[in-house]
Amino acid sequence: MPNSPLPALDLCLKEALDQCRQWIPAWIDRVHGLLRERELAQTQIHERQALLEAHQSVHRQRDAVARHWLSALADRLEQAPAASAQARKPALSLDELELMGDDQVHERVEIARAQQTAMLSADDAFNEFTARLSTAQGFKVVNAELNPLRVQVFVETLLSSLKGLDVTPAARARWLRVGATSLGESLDLLYRHLSAWLNAQGVQPAGYAVVMAPESRAVVEEELMGQDLLEGPMSDQEALLTLDHLHRLLVGDTEGGEGARRANDAMTRALAGEVVTLMMQRIATDKRLLKPVRGHLQEMKPALLELATSNPRFFADRNNPARRLLDAVTARSLAFTSEQDEGYSGFLQELRHVVYELRRPGKTDLADRFPTLLDQLRQSEDRAVPRGEREARGRAVQTLVKVEQRKLLAEKIANEFRARPDYPRTPGPVRRFLTGVWAQVVAKARIDEADNPPLTSGDPTSKRYVDILSDLLWSSQLALASQNRPRLVRIIPPVLRTLREGLDAIDYPRDKVEAFFQTLMGLHEAAYKTQRSGEAAPAPAEADASVLNPDDAELWMRQHEAKATNFYDDSLPETTQPGFAATQPMQREWVDIKAGMVLRDATSLAVGSWFDLYQEGQALRVQLTWASPHGTLFLFGTASGKSMSMTRRGVDRLIEQDKLRVVADHSVVDEALDAVAQQALKNSGKR
Repeated sequence: MPNSPLPALDLCLKEALDQCRQWIPAWIDRVHGLLRERELAQTQIHERQALLEAHQSVHRQRDAVARHWLSALADRLEQAPAASAQARKPALSLDELELMGDDQVHERVEIARAQQTAMLSADDAFNEFTARLSTAQGFKVVNAELNPLRVQVFVETLLSSLKGLDVTPAARARWLRVGATSLGESLDLLYRHLSAWLNAQGVQPAGYAVVMAPESRAVVEEELMGQDLLEGPMSDQEALLTLDHLHRLLVGDTEGGEGARRANDAMTRALAGEVVTLMMQRIATDKRLLKPVRGHLQEMKPALLELATSNPRFFADRNNPARRLLDAVTARSLAFTSEQDEGYSGFLQELRHVVYELRRPGKTDLADRFPTLLDQLRQSEDRAVPRGEREARGRAVQTLVKVEQRKLLAEKIANEFRARPDYPRTPGPVRRFLTGVWAQVVAKARIDEADNPPLTSGDPTSKRYVDILSDLLWSSQLALASQNRPRLVRIIPPVLRTLREGLDAIDYPRDKVEAFFQTLMGLHEAAYKTQRSGEAAPAPAEADASVLNPDDAELWMRQHEAKATNFYDDSLPETTQPGFAATQPMQREWVDIKAGMVLRDATSLAVGSWFDLYQEGQALRVQLTWASPHGTLFLFGTASGKSMSMTRRGVDRLIEQDKLRVVADHSVVDEALDAVAQQALKNSGKR
């Protein structure tokens, strides 16, 4: 879990703004001069006129551009702390690209070109600065994507400022193209200055991240997530995979005559084949998947390439059977960290069957095989989980829903108790008891009465539990109870009897019951002795709330509820927890992972994500299968179908102790396709 940001972070961002106020006007002047030089040297009339318009717009709006740009930067930096608390998003996803218009695509290409040109000058200084800034942000490892002063932010805010001042698209493009190198030089100086400033503040650079592969070796982050997909033998196809071409493929651009459509179809098929190739290449390097699984997935590639010739956009359609099959296989494979894991051999056998059916010659059309194979894979997954485990998971969800309902009702009841006029004068241990465990008692009674209305006359149980509050609160106040000894003696037995009845109803632990009763009897004894001796006895010391009422206000589970949901109690010894009975000592070294994948609290958990839960040298691969509607309870499951429930407090504590780590919070296929889109953007920037 990331640490809290250092005080130096805010000071560094303020220093950055101060520096920007100095160099931004000077950069605009340089751009003006460069545009003028290009105009004078240009021989083509059309381009010369465009350059004239660009440098005239610089001259007219110099001060306005500087003012708007600085304002936009200030707004982005003000949002920096909140942005760093969010999970890192990809620079561009395939889904986002599909929804873009042509103008948006061209704008992203402009930004990519300017960013890549500027980074040529500023890259080394940026990396050094980012390492120190990541420490100031509270990250244990370098996270360049959450650096609020990265080159992309400067280019985006500049572009938005120019658009806000009605600078024409042609002039904007030339501003960026001509000024990108100069911008990189200015940012290089800025990063060096800020890095030296952080060093003077004693901020040390963060380290670079590694992730853990199932093969039990450390993998540098770039090997998993950052490699150029078009290295080596694929580099000669960079011209085909551009953002504009990929966008046309996704939206199905078929404008033009018959000849143009034939040429477009040929390019579409070639581009679709390249996307599939790169997608599978990306999956082949995903070290979260076991090596045999990655090998069999690559054997599916010929079938997917053949499908792409007849259905070039299948990979972007989440409902396409081939895409769903690939999603299902990769999602299932995340459950396994070793070839010895329970259920792995059966899964691998099913995967081999999928590969065989896709590769065998036959009369059945290839596209028609995918739905059948998908159904067979789903059935195999269902068979891998015993029926009893599936039924137990269903019962666990029902139980957890009731537990959360009781908790929410208990919170309302606790507020009712706080609103009583005699509540504020009551000693702390009694107040905490009422708003914690006793609110749970009353909530359970009210829910039971709503589900099964009493058949006999008389006051409902929940009313009796509330009615004793007047006597309980009065008897615990020394100043009042000491003045009426007969009443004190009369009310103590029924109050204690009702308290025991209620606490027994929720299976409250006997030792905690006795601890509270000892405190309450101490209060009663002090009031009794004060009246007998006529002297004010010293008030008994308040017991530690963590002993009497350890976070009961957040949640209380009865014993049979905890058993039914395989409840993970983080207050118990780690090796006694329900999910660790069949785990093996973890062979992988537990090391820092990508900062963008580090969890901050339970609110960042997404249903369907895979995690490693680490305790006492053991690791358990679990998937979040359910979260309660109000986010107070979570149910995790293993590949074999075993379930484990946790409270939000328990999850937060595991994250704080760095014992719960995200393995995958997005589909493996989605991540591979997003990487293809980002590669297309990168290629466009090179042109």
